[in-house]
Amino acid sequence: MKVIRNTLLVVGFLSTLQGISQEILTKKEALEITLENNFGIKIANNNLDVAKNNKSIYNTGFLPTATVTSGANYSNNNQTISRQDGTSTSVDGAVTKSYNASVGLNYILFDGLGRKYNYQQLKETYNLTELQARETIENTYLQLFTTYFQIARFSENKENLKEALSISKQRLQRAKYQYEYGQSTRLELLNAEVDVNNDSITLINANQQLSNVKRGLNIILGIEKEVNFEVETEVVFSKMMNFEELQQKTIANNSTLKQNEKNIAISEFNIKINKANYLPSLGLNTSYGWNKSENPATSFLAASTSNGLNAGLSLSWSLFDGGSTKTRVDNAKIALENQQILLAQQKVTIENNLKNTWENYQNQLFILKAQEKNVLTTQNNFDRTKERYKLGQVTSIEFRQAQINFINSKTAFNNAKFDAKLIELQLLQLSGDILNEQF
Repeated sequence: MKVIRNTLLVVGFLSTLQGISQEILTKKEALEITLENNFGIKIANNNLDVAKNNKSIYNTGFLPTATVTSGANYSNNNQTISRQDGTSTSVDGAVTKSYNASVGLNYILFDGLGRKYNYQQLKETYNLTELQARETIENTYLQLFTTYFQIARFSENKENLKEALSISKQRLQRAKYQYEYGQSTRLELLNAEVDVNNDSITLINANQQLSNVKRGLNIILGIEKEVNFEVETEVVFSKMMNFEELQQKTIANNSTLKQNEKNIAISEFNIKINKANYLPSLGLNTSYGWNKSENPATSFLAASTSNGLNAGLSLSWSLFDGGSTKTRVDNAKIALENQQILLAQQKVTIENNLKNTWENYQNQLFILKAQEKNVLTTQNNFDRTKERYKLGQVTSIEFRQAQINFINSKTAFNNAKFDAKLIELQLLQLSGDILNEQF
């Protein structure tokens, strides 16, 4: 009787926990919170801002440079001068003062087109960073909904375990009455007690497992949220295109392939940038200056002031730099070839992953339909066994086995449902379409 009392206390405690109202975190809300607070997405956005700054015209060399300089000099010397007629003059403490100021402008008119290709390369680097940010968001989408649907899976499985516990509790109560009225043996009662205890422990473990996964979701959300929330358990499958269309979409939109295409473009511009060193460089420099000097008595001029405009052109051409430019160009060509090889490798790998994932998805959909039929079959079997158990036509062991089969089939159906959805998300990520999924 003590075991029965403890069991009923555990059941009552679990029922009280479930009776507490819980907040529902929808898929849409989870996605909005993640996009705003996820740590990885924040870093990706910051990297995108850096790339945006780098591709600015201020970082290209297309704009001129302007400088302002000024200065003042003072000297105090003892001077002696000798003239052609043989006379001389000595001055102690001869003071000389000079002042200058100028505004200068420098501009490279031509640098072998190096600036042009560098600017285009910076724009491609920005585009690459955009794709990297997109890939980060795609991975976060997949991680978020993998965890979200895992919570949904555990939540539905927990409901199955609650149902199993309720059935076992009813059986225990029946066994208790039958034992008290001498209609069954103590063994029947003990078996019912053990089954209730086992179902209670399983439910408690399921609750703990569910709480752990919810805390994992908090990390993805980027916030600290109490684990007493619930999630949507409904699963809606997308209308998938056929494999050929999916394959074409993957080749065109997969973020990994798009990144490698940008790396190829960057490598091509790198070759052109290095080849620019073979051509001459033409620069323009101009300045407006002001100068003033105050001289001692030993000087021919007592003071002077000048101001005016100066301008000039400079041409430089490195006819031979020891072969360093050739080496850089050759290495840049090899880097381009490596990027092209990597793109070919990635295409083969992604196409293979796509085929495997597509077949897994089709198999999982078949399993889902089969498990749905199993639920109907086992439920029908359990209902019939339950009625026969009440009439005393089947043993408690047979009833328990029918109960286990029924609960297991419902759990298998839930697992198949969520497994199919997760594989579908992987297909959407491979095809570059996961960000367009409506959750």
